[in-house]
Amino acid sequence: MRRRSRVRGALAAVAAVCAVAVLPGQAYAAGEPGAYTFDPDAETVTGQEVSADAVALRPDTVYRSAISGNQKLYYRLNLDAKTNAYVSAVVVPKAGGEVAYGDGVTISIRDSSDDECSSQDALFGSAQYPRPIAAYASRRIEADGSSCQEAGTYHVLVERQSKAASDQGEWELELRYVSEPALANPSSRPTEAPTSWPSASPPPPVAATDNTRHGGAGHYDATSLETGEWKDRIEPGQTLFYRVPVDWGQQLYATAGLSNSTSAKNPFVGSALAMSLENPALGHVTEVSPMAYAGKPTSVSLDPLPPVAYENRYDSSDGTNGMRFAGWYYLSVSLSPRVAAAYGDKPITLTLQISVEGKAGETPYKGDAGIFAVTQGDKEAARKGQSGAQAAAGADSGTMKVVAAAGIGTGTLLVLWLGVWTLVARRRAAAVPAAPANAGAYPYGGPPQAW
Repeated sequence: MRRRSRVRGALAAVAAVCAVAVLPGQAYAAGEPGAYTFDPDAETVTGQEVSADAVALRPDTVYRSAISGNQKLYYRLNLDAKTNAYVSAVVVPKAGGEVAYGDGVTISIRDSSDDECSSQDALFGSAQYPRPIAAYASRRIEADGSSCQEAGTYHVLVERQSKAASDQGEWELELRYVSEPALANPSSRPTEAPTSWPSASPPPPVAATDNTRHGGAGHYDATSLETGEWKDRIEPGQTLFYRVPVDWGQQLYATAGLSNSTSAKNPFVGSALAMSLENPALGHVTEVSPMAYAGKPTSVSLDPLPPVAYENRYDSSDGTNGMRFAGWYYLSVSLSPRVAAAYGDKPITLTLQISVEGKAGETPYKGDAGIFAVTQGDKEAARKGQSGAQAAAGADSGTMKVVAAAGIGTGTLLVLWLGVWTLVARRRAAAVPAAPANAGAYPYGGPPQAW
């Protein structure tokens, strides 16, 4: 029993070494407040003012670029005749700059004859202060003989509009090019958008015991939320990002509110809080009418949105056709820098009420849906309140466990296991009685009765 215990102890030691070797590291560090967090894997690309000079973008890749006042920049796409392609642009003006009503960008995809396949605007409205805004354009394959169906060269055109009194300097861009998976049964899909859906707001969600969730500084590190009431703090001039997994057939409801101020005076600040919603391809879906603030508790909600459905794309409004994918939906909440002049630069408590209603349906896609799906890992990230970066780091650490285990198995583990089995062999050898002196006179090393 003592010898067995020692062997088991040696094996346990090996297991302990393995466990320590594969512990995931903490590689994520949050960005500073007020700064947009770009995807660290984004490739730098320069847009061209002449289409023939445009650099080709690759599918399922993130890029970082820039655009100055009233520039028109081209990027190239090489498309086949069967895949839906989406390219989004997140516009990041410099903090402290001036923007006016109607400033922003238009993004479009155009064929070789410069005919527009689709376009969307990312423009500043009544909330005239710098903050990240997003839009996307697409080339979709249709069965009705539409234009932009052929394989060949296409271009993404990003056009900036800036009033004369506005900031004319560079705005940074984060570009994403994603391709949509093929349908499993294309002939069975409806070709018209739904005309009605449940529009009654659900009861207010229940706040969790620990309901503090601090928003990220960009889409890359947006904080994951599930149904519930969540609390954060937002500074004047800051934009916070959150993401919510919404599956096929589910509806998203969102309300943002500011707490009261403890200031003796409560001046009125118009368009103090802005909230926007983008879909998994970072296409703009909808926004709230910017909320004024006068030092009292106040809130604003997104208008009711349809359940996520593939056929929503056939509607003409962004609010309906933007709900065409399952996956992560992104909420950005911005507090006007003008609030600082009225209430100081200290953060104000922000509440978010999130509800995801409805039973999840089946995917319409064939094979891996990529970002256009809600996985069990996504649900777990939302439950834990992980950021996108943290969830990605967790997935990477799972892969690294396998890699580390393989590396240890061919190196350190080999040495450890050899040591253990050497110990086992020695213990066994010590436990076997010595052979008789005349053992060699018999076949098999022993007298007949021992064969």
